[in-house]
Amino acid sequence: MKNRKSKMINRTAIGLALAASLALPSACGMVYTSPKVSRAAGTDVDIREIKLTPETVLLANRAPYSPRDLPGEFYSHATGHQGPGLGALPNAPSVPDERPGRLELRVPPEAPDRPYTIGVGDVVLLATKTNGSSVEQLSGLLAAQTRRQGYTVLDDGSISIPDIGRVMIGGMTLAEAQDQIFKFLLENQVDPAFSLEVTEFNSKKVTVGGAVQNSVRIPITLNRPSLTEALTATGGTVVKDEQFASIRIYRDGTLYQIPYEIYLERPDLQNLELMNGDAVFVDTTYDLDRALSFYTTEIEVIRLRSEARQQTLDALQTEISLRRGMLDERRSNFEARQEYGAEKRDYVYLSGEVQNQNRVALPYGQHATLADVLYGNGGFPTETGNPSNIYVLRPSSDPAEFGAVTAWHLDAKNAVNMTLATRMQMRPNDIIFIEEQPITKWGRALQQFLPTLLNTAGRAATN
Repeated sequence: MKNRKSKMINRTAIGLALAASLALPSACGMVYTSPKVSRAAGTDVDIREIKLTPETVLLANRAPYSPRDLPGEFYSHATGHQGPGLGALPNAPSVPDERPGRLELRVPPEAPDRPYTIGVGDVVLLATKTNGSSVEQLSGLLAAQTRRQGYTVLDDGSISIPDIGRVMIGGMTLAEAQDQIFKFLLENQVDPAFSLEVTEFNSKKVTVGGAVQNSVRIPITLNRPSLTEALTATGGTVVKDEQFASIRIYRDGTLYQIPYEIYLERPDLQNLELMNGDAVFVDTTYDLDRALSFYTTEIEVIRLRSEARQQTLDALQTEISLRRGMLDERRSNFEARQEYGAEKRDYVYLSGEVQNQNRVALPYGQHATLADVLYGNGGFPTETGNPSNIYVLRPSSDPAEFGAVTAWHLDAKNAVNMTLATRMQMRPNDIIFIEEQPITKWGRALQQFLPTLLNTAGRAATN
């Protein structure tokens, strides 16, 4: 009886303690309070709640804001076109223009009107009369009508007539060579009745290549070939787009250029006479590498990559390295100032049921959206956060409104509405707030209240 009575007393004590404990927090004002967006009467701040819809998102984004820009050092790069920096940049070397644009017409000067001169490698023909005495005396010069003898001009400019000797005719015109041979034959007591002609022209040539059917070497004869004759000798040009084609002529260390369209329109250019040593290149692009390669194989004097050019490039590289170092130092200084909070930034704030309550810096040079800030920082836990009550709290910047706050309300219990978060732009000092789930609020209140309840019940049972 005594034990039963004791148990009844304990149960009564626990019940009384539970009732007292339930009443005590309320009586003492010790209740669990969670943050929420309150629009109750008596609130000091004027709150305007606006539900986020496709239309109201446009309204929210009308708030003026220009994102901060990074310093100019982050948009600069070290090049040779920035003008003087730590010192004047070296002058760029002179090279042919390779940039697309209107092709410049650079016509070579007119070839001087000079008669043909006999050169090394040419083959000349001596033709004598058909009477016996002179033919027999010129044992190496055969009958003009039936047999004719050719003589190659040797390296020293002479031809060798058998049984008579050598006579110099290199560098002479045909008339001068005939006079020279005439004197030579008289001195050797040989009948000087003969005629002289050049049968093979080997000493003077024009080279043609590029966009043609066949690259050829054209000999310079008594009549100098024209530009059209030289191109015809290759079998014709291979030009698909006349607008971007050109004919380049290298002569005496200078590169000339004739746009192909202009060449077709002007007879004077078509009849342009070429000279010994000219190199003609039909180019269909703005890249001169093929033309330069062609010239260097034909004419050794072309040297675009000379020692002076290399020195210029080295000096340019040094200047660019110095500039790059200055840019890196300025960027590093900016990053250090930013790390220590010396650079002014725009922030938004995460609050409520989010993964990490903190402030988030708005990016440079672009707008951030609600989704960028929310999910860029881990999002929010759906077990405790209420997707129906996601707010963007934005204080008014109008002094006449005395700090009124607009609560842009996103109801994301339907996940489709999260697309609005990708369009809702952030503004400086926005506060993103997510309320608790109702069950989370009750559970946290119970979690804080339960230890007090158990302690009260324990004391009642001991008493």
